[in-house]
Amino acid sequence: MSRASSSGSERGWRITGPGGAQSIPPTSVPLVPPEVAAQVPDIGDLSARLRFCPKDGRIWLDDQRMLLIHVAALANLRRELVSALGTPAARALLTRMGYESGVKDAELARRVRPNDDRLAFFVGPQLHALEGAVHVEPVRVEADPETGHFYGEFIWHSSCEVDAHMAAFGLSAEPVCWMQLGYATGYTTAFMHRPILYREVECRAAGSRRCRIVGKPVPEWDDPGQDLLYLQSGEFAALMKDTPVPVTALGALGEGERPPPGLVGISSGFLAAYQLLLKVARTNATVLFLGETGVGKEMFARTLHGLSSRADGPFVAVNCAAIPENLIEAELFGVERGAFTGAVASRPGRFERAQGGTIFLDEIGTLNLAAQGKLLRVLQEREVERVGGTETRKVDVRVVAATNVDLRAETQRGAFREDLFFRLNVFPVRIPPLRERREDIPLLVRHFLLKFSERHGRPVTAVTDRAMDRLVDYAFPGNVRELENLVERAVILAPDCGAPIDLGHLFANGEEVHAPFFGLGGDGTLIDGGKPPPEPPAGTGAVIDEILSRELPLEDLETMVIDAAVERAGGNLAEAARMLGLTRPQLAYRYRKGRG
Repeated sequence: MSRASSSGSERGWRITGPGGAQSIPPTSVPLVPPEVAAQVPDIGDLSARLRFCPKDGRIWLDDQRMLLIHVAALANLRRELVSALGTPAARALLTRMGYESGVKDAELARRVRPNDDRLAFFVGPQLHALEGAVHVEPVRVEADPETGHFYGEFIWHSSCEVDAHMAAFGLSAEPVCWMQLGYATGYTTAFMHRPILYREVECRAAGSRRCRIVGKPVPEWDDPGQDLLYLQSGEFAALMKDTPVPVTALGALGEGERPPPGLVGISSGFLAAYQLLLKVARTNATVLFLGETGVGKEMFARTLHGLSSRADGPFVAVNCAAIPENLIEAELFGVERGAFTGAVASRPGRFERAQGGTIFLDEIGTLNLAAQGKLLRVLQEREVERVGGTETRKVDVRVVAATNVDLRAETQRGAFREDLFFRLNVFPVRIPPLRERREDIPLLVRHFLLKFSERHGRPVTAVTDRAMDRLVDYAFPGNVRELENLVERAVILAPDCGAPIDLGHLFANGEEVHAPFFGLGGDGTLIDGGKPPPEPPAGTGAVIDEILSRELPLEDLETMVIDAAVERAGGNLAEAARMLGLTRPQLAYRYRKGRG
């Protein structure tokens, strides 16, 4: 951590990457360097304060009661609020809800980490992750509570609010993380004791690869009015009473469409790609699908063809990587009789066979330069010339291409023609890997389970909870194709009695899986489900033997331990509660109960 100095004295603090204090441009996709990540405190002291109490139906974060809700329920609530109140009113309600949550967490921050402002500030981002809202990565943070200076720039990953909004409305024209912006504003405002306003400058729901926010004091924004519209209540409004600003209303968001049966998914990344598909389907534009091997590029291409005005025409798929280099031109553009040894008859190429329809060129980055040149002419002139022929033939074909390599980088090293790249890159659509769309895994598992149960005649209809947990956690280097193979293998290996698929059926070939999920310990605390329980401290057995030999009633033993903790804490119940791993309300209840 580097300290920001002012007037020769050290006050305040700063976290930046190797680039120093310069802000990352909004158009870039910043990555957090290790130097920044290393300055963020460990989350252990916060996770230890989160406790589940199943017996009385309560969840506690320190002394605040919490609530778990389904993202699907949030999506439905969001849809109904927008429908009933309109987008501006719904956004204001959700923003202020997030604001109040941020203020509550700010109250906790300095109690948890009282000796270091930097450590205390990161309570907010870490609690936001612990509460399931979003994973926060700092890009640049500067704060000086003494002078009121603040600048914060963060990347948000896996925003639950984006997922909820995309499930309810699909792709948006504006950023949609309303509650989370309210949280960041409320938390930082309460922490700094000065009105700090955040704006979401990039959002996954609006087509960006990730969400990014920037926060600074209200007077430092050029036009804060449209944002302050949603914060005109409570403490923030009181802090703003001496800073009049104009307020403008925003328009409503449109409602998205649901994907057809051919595609399976509900995650925000999947829906964003599908919304782009809908936009371009009815045109004749060339489409370039980008994504890792196995993400389903051909399925997207077939869906694009089915949604287009060419749906009644042929769909011709070509795997460019599977055709030998000396035959690729003949396969694509056709060949005349006698053009080379073995060409005993003239035959049309794939472009001619796709007349009136769509040709899908998969792995297009593997084409040799000669074939690239001929393909460029086809795209420009809409005509082909067979190998060994002199006649040109007009073709009416929509070209859809796909690649798992960076074509721009390939052009820079001379392996791919730059002019062809620009011809293909008219409408790029990135399909995210499966590890970025984990919400889709249960849906895909059910889809493949039904498919292969029917195909192989196996009576398998379910997957155990622990097997599904491992599937959701697995990295899937082979993406959807690997998931499909795992499910097919499991259907074949599953018992004939109709028992559900378990771990041994899925991961029977040495795939590395683990479970980093938090589970419930015996005392209601969160534990790492992927690690064995810790070994008891040395000497614990002797203490237990001594207690049992005295035949002390459990209630008396609990009272003795609580009284000792309270005495050692000098009567401070909060400190005693921390010693015993309890919340203050839990300790207070047991302390009063033990004293009659």
